[in-house]
Amino acid sequence: MSHQQADDTEYMGDEYEMEDVDDDMDEEFCGGDMGGSDSEVDEHDLMNYKMADTSAAQARKGKDIQGIPWERLNITREKYRQTRLEQYKNYENIPQSGEGSDKECKITKKGGLYYEFRRNSRSVKSTILHFQLRNLIWATSKHDVYLMSHFSVVHWSSLNCNKTELLNVAGHVAPCEKHPGSLLEGFTQTQVSTLAVKDRLLVAGGFQGELICKYLDRPGVSFCTRTTYDDNAITNAVDIYTTPSGAVRFTASNNDSGVRDFDMEKFQLSKHFRFPWPVNHSSVSPDGKLLVIVGDNPDGILVDTQTGKTVMSLVGHLDFSFASAWHPDGLTFATGNQDKTCRLWDVRNLSKSVATLKGNLGAIRSIRYSSDGRFMAMAEPADFVHVYDAKCGYEKEQEIDFFGEISGVSFSPDTESLFIGVWDRTYGSLLEFGRRRNYSYLDSNL
Repeated sequence: MSHQQADDTEYMGDEYEMEDVDDDMDEEFCGGDMGGSDSEVDEHDLMNYKMADTSAAQARKGKDIQGIPWERLNITREKYRQTRLEQYKNYENIPQSGEGSDKECKITKKGGLYYEFRRNSRSVKSTILHFQLRNLIWATSKHDVYLMSHFSVVHWSSLNCNKTELLNVAGHVAPCEKHPGSLLEGFTQTQVSTLAVKDRLLVAGGFQGELICKYLDRPGVSFCTRTTYDDNAITNAVDIYTTPSGAVRFTASNNDSGVRDFDMEKFQLSKHFRFPWPVNHSSVSPDGKLLVIVGDNPDGILVDTQTGKTVMSLVGHLDFSFASAWHPDGLTFATGNQDKTCRLWDVRNLSKSVATLKGNLGAIRSIRYSSDGRFMAMAEPADFVHVYDAKCGYEKEQEIDFFGEISGVSFSPDTESLFIGVWDRTYGSLLEFGRRRNYSYLDSNL
């Protein structure tokens, strides 16, 4: 992946923010540029208007789920959607890769409704450091979500709408426990590029190869280490997993072409595999025997977790990949690519992918399966999250449509909730959806 952070930030700011809607909003409510307003009351009222959350009841009555007042703007939602589809610039490392994959894509039926809108929380601002890395939202229960908000790792409780800062990396962060290999001096001003939270463990990866490990039920930070001092050191992804014996471990995928496996019982590096190109994401199979590797190469690799040796190359994508995920059955897995596709693979026949799913406007940067294996969510860089019915062969999907960059997507472990982080200067928020059940009439009591 690109390691020129300044260029990435400029690219994302130039191409992706909802500037048209923002400008119309400012002109409508302030009579011009907000920066030129002399009235504190006007600006305060505008911010209150912009920060208002949207509930399921309000959405059912016709309110936009993000609170965008389309009826007051000079453009309709439908027209703006069409403009985004036409003008959104998908980032490609290999030119025209997004057009080359069209002929292989599976035709899916839209209109599925598996998760219903529950709430949009505007006070939760999920931010992105690097435009290609979008694994910054993690749910540990149907009410508990962890995310990055600027220099803070934040816990959000959707039950009581309460936000708590767990870790602030703007200043100095150092471990309060002593473990071999841990950097007791810690880090200063860590730029968190990726995040993973599972059960009680939180791991944050940094732009300079930093890894910060914290247990949610312990005070302070438990472990700090730097994977590499290479100039191209960014931590692209972290995957926390539990071995069949119950041991907690995690893998860190880095731009120095390495994947490192850490034993969290001993807080030690246990394996270090090197590959021919920067690794953008890796996923361990449910039985712990196989590891999917994707990165700065159109072809992915399936490797043995004990030896790091290649089991099979994964040939089919046309650009660099940034996402992967295993189905809980351990037989199938998915990879997401900048060619705008998600490919599905079966370990029993890896000669080619079994299906190719297409996004609407950009790369597939995040993929998640629900813990029961029923659904797969794939997130584009902006505006669209697709939820497929995996049990029914990915024939039908629910397309969740909104506006803004996507910082991450996460099912809750019990599959009851789906959270989507939206990064935008005006409409940044956390979208919450609840699994649709036959007894959804109970929502009226919430």
